Amino acid sequence: MVSVGEKIKAYLKEKGISQKWLALETCISPAKLNLALNGHRRLTFEEFEYICYALNVPVSTFLEPKKPVREGDNC
Repeated sequence: MVSVGEKIKAYLKEKGISQKWLALETCISPAKLNLALNGHRRLTFEEFEYICYALNVPVSTFLEPKKPVREGDNC
């Protein structure tokens, strides 16, 4: 399963956008951003919103609905 951070990293590469630029636009430190984009740290929802705003994309660009996994009949 690909993390949201890894999806954002792929998007940046596809569009030719640097992590440095994104860090500056979002006020997320380059180190924290790099960790998140490489799957070593989770983005906060607020950071995710900043990233989507900076990239001018809807949050759905990087998120997909997910069905809950049920164990037996209990959630």
